[in-house]
Amino acid sequence: MIQIGDRRSFLRVGSLGLGGSLMSLPQFLAAKSGNSGLVKDRSVVFVFMHGGPSQTETFDPKMDQPMGIRSATGEIPTSLTGVTYGSTFQKLAKLAHKTAVVRSFTTGTGSHDIKPIVGKNSLGANIGSLYTRVAGPNDPVSGMPKNIAIYPKAVNPEAMEQIKKFGDFASAGPLGAAYAPFEPGEGGTMQTDMTLRMDRDRMEDRRSLLKNLDEVKRNLEGRSGEGGLTGFHEQAFDTILGGISEAFDLSKEDPKTLARYDTAPLVNPNSIRKVWNNHQRYRDHSQSIGKQMLLARRLCERGAGFVTVTSNFVWDMHADKNNATMTEGMEYVGAPFDHAVSAFIEDCENRGLGEKILLVCCGEMGRNPVMNKRAGRDHWGRIAPLLLYGGGLKTGQIVGQSDKRGGEPASSPVTMENLTATILHTLLDLNEVRVMDGLSNDVLNTMTASRPIRELV
Repeated sequence: MIQIGDRRSFLRVGSLGLGGSLMSLPQFLAAKSGNSGLVKDRSVVFVFMHGGPSQTETFDPKMDQPMGIRSATGEIPTSLTGVTYGSTFQKLAKLAHKTAVVRSFTTGTGSHDIKPIVGKNSLGANIGSLYTRVAGPNDPVSGMPKNIAIYPKAVNPEAMEQIKKFGDFASAGPLGAAYAPFEPGEGGTMQTDMTLRMDRDRMEDRRSLLKNLDEVKRNLEGRSGEGGLTGFHEQAFDTILGGISEAFDLSKEDPKTLARYDTAPLVNPNSIRKVWNNHQRYRDHSQSIGKQMLLARRLCERGAGFVTVTSNFVWDMHADKNNATMTEGMEYVGAPFDHAVSAFIEDCENRGLGEKILLVCCGEMGRNPVMNKRAGRDHWGRIAPLLLYGGGLKTGQIVGQSDKRGGEPASSPVTMENLTATILHTLLDLNEVRVMDGLSNDVLNTMTASRPIRELV
């Protein structure tokens, strides 16, 4: 199947033509070819750790505390002197000098939702929707959707449907559906619009026909050579027949790179105990998260500006009938995360993308600093783990501190508003956004009122 992305049905191949009331893809590309300069040449990959990861077993192990508070998985030294992580994160520990961990991040509540990426801090829209409200919904060169959400099903057809009862990652809030993320593998009208309903031979015939018609039209209008509509028609066909569809096809990737990302060998699905009702979610995460990260990198290279990556609610480690204990859960969830995210960072470094791509990893909350009687940790909104890499930020540091038990910020809290501002600062020239026409006061204030994390910018 050959696919192409855009927000609206007016970009269907069937509308490609020289006239009519609908805007065609070539017309769209022509209209978008001029950029005002307020959009920076950067992308964001936001890995949402759905369910609420523990700060203690990830980046703040508190091994000087008694059993029941300190990390149940122990600790491991990192590449930063005196800094340790939970021992599950062996690969990320070696890359600590390339990342920034915020130990004073707080999401405010211990509720299951998706508030850091779709919440009050973003007007109830995916942060990527705020970005595309300014940047436009598609890359002007490739036609790639600028805002994309990648769930396990995008890379693993056998994965469960995405759980959205705690929030819709594809929400555009008051901005409107034109700015909603594209969700590959999820179906819907956008997925239908991406499907090319014409075989390749007929497409090539149509290309020749339109080229000839454009030449006639250009002669009649006195147009010359490059920059005429023909160039944009050619770009449109190239987009349909190659660029976008290739980006979504992981079989086009170097086998060695694909193998480095692949998390499937780390956890044998048959080893995941069925005593946990969420065993299928653990399976999907362990089999998919590496390929999701690889797909995110490929999409950013080809023009995507904001990519949401999330598993299907796997970090909720209460040790109840649904969820595993901390130690077992980190084996199913944390080890594949460590492998996939470290592969992404190393890949970006090798490709010279460290300045171009910002990686953000967090969930909706942290976990109680005191373990429950079942060897799990319950909901906790006062502090949460946050990891960032790249994007031109000042990484290689620990930002802020938690208190003795790891349950409260001991330094100035970093809020979700600060995180949103940091993301938008990375993607956009916010001074230009402030004078941009057409933004409502609510959108303008949401995008520009808060300060980025000061230690990072």
